Amino acid sequence: MRSSYSRALPRAWQPAALVFTALGEPHRQRILLMFERGERLSIGQIVAASTLSRTAVAHHLRVLREAGVLRSRKVGREVWYWPDPSAVRSALDAVDGYLETHFRSESEPPMRATPARPSAARRSRR
Repeated sequence: MRSSYSRALPRAWQPAALVFTALGEPHRQRILLMFERGERLSIGQIVAASTLSRTAVAHHLRVLREAGVLRSRKVGREVWYWPDPSAVRSALDAVDGYLETHFRSESEPPMRATPARPSAARRSRR
């Protein structure tokens, strides 16, 4: 077992982590699924089609945009949003690359006996 759990995520994983964190929230998933191919939507259109307040939609759009899942452009007084599938594909490729490198063709990891450490309760009785 690797003891690196408490360390920061590797730099290469950080963009993928942002994408998965952004897509891990159901309202953001629904917002992303509103878009048709090639379509751009304004915050007003998204608010009208959802049950969320304008403030909540603005927050979710910001998270999706910062993760790279959505792109935006201001035209006049309106900001238009559209999906950027390349960010999601890059995150999926990062996970796929990790799996390919670390778990190539293993359907089940080999069993290795690791010495069990006594639990805290057992140690305190000694």
